[in-house]
Amino acid sequence: MPFHAEPLRANKEIDIDLEHSVAAQKFPDIRAVLEGNRWWSRKVTEEQPEVWAEQVKGQAPNFLWIGCADSRVPEVTIMARKPGEVFVQRNVANQFQPQDDASQALLNYAIMNVGVCHVIVVGHTGCGGCIAAYDLPAPKQNEEFCDPSTPLTRFLDPIIRLKHSLPEGSDVNDLIRENVKMSVRNVVDSPTIQNAWELARKGEFRKVYVHGWLYDLSTGLLIDLNITQGPEPVTLESDKPKVNGTA
Repeated sequence: MPFHAEPLRANKEIDIDLEHSVAAQKFPDIRAVLEGNRWWSRKVTEEQPEVWAEQVKGQAPNFLWIGCADSRVPEVTIMARKPGEVFVQRNVANQFQPQDDASQALLNYAIMNVGVCHVIVVGHTGCGGCIAAYDLPAPKQNEEFCDPSTPLTRFLDPIIRLKHSLPEGSDVNDLIRENVKMSVRNVVDSPTIQNAWELARKGEFRKVYVHGWLYDLSTGLLIDLNITQGPEPVTLESDKPKVNGTA
């Protein structure tokens, strides 16, 4: 993006001295975080001083990560990326809901303004949202929501319905995986992606791809579910049919 970030100017509200921070003085855990930030800033300045100059020029991330809000799944860390390389949406159970304007707006901004080429929906083992949805009862006939009494159950409604559509004997990990697939389908069906693909097929826009991954908390590994979709079929050379006995 061409938007330049103007440096903050010190005033009575912008003061980096932690001795002047009420929260840092009152809460030790807050102070530890702010002190950690100072340490990190000094370390980057010493080792990669060019980073700050690049940061203020703007961002051009190649990836949009649609992931869970779970604190154990920090996208930049587990992708081994740097600040500025990953655009992010995180919510309960890594959902992309078609009726959610916040999700649609973020996707549109990422593709049409920021320059993202890869949209990645990432679920993870031990997902609290999917575990909660797995244990909730199926909605009654003609009921709009499974349980409209709380924001959480309303937000989990698509996953609750998904769970009760799975084959008998399906476990939580099956639901976690199918939830990723559901959000991938929702991203693919979005106006932003469909428009981008239509333009790409005409040679008027870059190619954008949508992926589905799982993160295993027990190993720290990201697993590709091989459900990638793009403006054309995504296959390996070895998967292509042979012609006249040759690859």
